Amino acid sequence: MNLTNLADIRALLARHDFRFSKSLGQNFLTAAWVPADIADASGADEHTGVLEVGPGIGCLTEQLAQRAGKVVSVELDERLRPVLAETLAGYENVELVFGDVLALDLPQLVAERFAGLRPVVCANLPYNVTSPLLTAFLTAGCFDTVTVMIQREVARRLCARPGTADYGALTVFVQWHAEPELLFDVPPHCFVPAPKVTSTVVRLRVRKSPPVAVQDEKLLFTVVRAAFNQRRKTLVNALSAGVPGCDKARAAAAVAACGLDARVRGETLSLAQFAALSDALGSELGNDAD
Repeated sequence: MNLTNLADIRALLARHDFRFSKSLGQNFLTAAWVPADIADASGADEHTGVLEVGPGIGCLTEQLAQRAGKVVSVELDERLRPVLAETLAGYENVELVFGDVLALDLPQLVAERFAGLRPVVCANLPYNVTSPLLTAFLTAGCFDTVTVMIQREVARRLCARPGTADYGALTVFVQWHAEPELLFDVPPHCFVPAPKVTSTVVRLRVRKSPPVAVQDEKLLFTVVRAAFNQRRKTLVNALSAGVPGCDKARAAAAVAACGLDARVRGETLSLAQFAALSDALGSELGNDAD
């Protein structure tokens, strides 16, 4: 059975009386080169343990299984259980887990299933949960790389540079935790049903430590969210509106302490500048508490 052949896919789904779920963002690949190239991009080999999310009918899963030491594939849709039992029957190194990956203890899963293997993520992610899934993968602290296919607009945001329209809070979060790289686009006609947007495969090399030091990481991301929640406002106004306990005087003092113009907007700041601003604002808030 060819899991990217449209006739085979239709026959498979008909045998199991399966219907696509728009709410789950289900789009199955019909171009054989795509899952093969994604699996290659993941760098999976016999020393690798791969976590896949949303296997669908298993076209990427089988490519990963042919390369990796082990594949754990997490699927939310119970209706795909008999489908995957058929398509992946010949792969002893594949374990299917049915449930919500966001409810799993990922470090525990890696410790139990991938002992002695290099853990990575490789998946065709549902568009509607891309951000929470990336957050979970990057904060788990147990994956070497994350190679995923996502909406092109989101992929560009992950790799954006300061001062561009795509640069935002998600950019800063991802680049704080990883080094993102755009790999290749996948057009809508490669799927059934065809989505309305182009997809992009991106690889995130997870950092062993943050790119710059910061005193309070929680405050850092509070500052980042505040800066981008009101992009049209100056950084001083955005911080005073979005950081608890921060008024314009404290925000202005922190901005000045970093050598930034009083009229600067958050979208122009680099990771290092956000870290410095967070530390400066932390000092202002701490001094006030004293």
